[in-house]
Amino acid sequence: MLQEFNNLMDYIETHLTEEISGKDISKIVGLSDYHFKRMFSYIAGMSLNDYIKNRRLSVANVELINGAKVTDIAYKYGYQSIEGFSRAFREWSGFLPSAVIKNKIQKSFPKFSFYIDIKGGRSMEFKIEKKEKFNIVGVSKRVPIQFEGENKAILELAHSITEQQRNEMHQLADLYPHQVLNVSFDFDDDYLEEKGCLTHMIGFATTKENPFDNLEQITIEESLWAIFPNQGPFPTTLQETTAKIYSEWLPSSDYELVELPGISFTKYNGTSENVYSEIWVAVKKKISDKLG
Repeated sequence: MLQEFNNLMDYIETHLTEEISGKDISKIVGLSDYHFKRMFSYIAGMSLNDYIKNRRLSVANVELINGAKVTDIAYKYGYQSIEGFSRAFREWSGFLPSAVIKNKIQKSFPKFSFYIDIKGGRSMEFKIEKKEKFNIVGVSKRVPIQFEGENKAILELAHSITEQQRNEMHQLADLYPHQVLNVSFDFDDDYLEEKGCLTHMIGFATTKENPFDNLEQITIEESLWAIFPNQGPFPTTLQETTAKIYSEWLPSSDYELVELPGISFTKYNGTSENVYSEIWVAVKKKISDKLG
């Protein structure tokens, strides 16, 4: 996977003046645009869009110092107006393009290279488990994306569940963990910039079909799942484990992501200080490993 990341960095470098589509990204890295951008964000600490923007502005900076006109540079790197380019350039560098030209001010943002960096010999507990096709029945809503802290919109969704809905969900629940699951899917394209929304479902896993008008159902296709147990303060431990899955475990594992919802559950024990949770990530064996 690290090789694919580096191949994409090379591709971006030679296409900075062109539109880089999700289709281009998927073809190079062998993952969906969404899944790759999610991994990139956790590994790089910024969104792929921000990386591309920073590289373009860094190269533009060099060209301005070397005598290029602001008008030419603005349109070369995809800006619709000189004002738009000047505003973006100032936000990035702290200076207007005219000041950079006059005073030869240089700010750089180097091209990324990815490699394995082992830190402290930490290991992650996980297991790979095959799950047959199953349903999740519950309630859902579009909620704002939030990487840290408790999401108020999700809490509001949980509090909106009626006693009748709760009883109906319990009637259908016949699969592990026999308790509430949190399921996230349909992320907006700007997910990694912590903007936009995703669909969040609170429900139970079941082999049954939903007969109730006031509940919703999604079907999860058969897949392998990487399951990561974690225990500690909630929600910090859960969020930190998620980041490690994408930034540390996945790039060095024998698995790649499958386009299915993300699932987690938490066993509340009356306190948020030492809570047990599990994160389920749908995966498949890498093709190269199968052939090898």
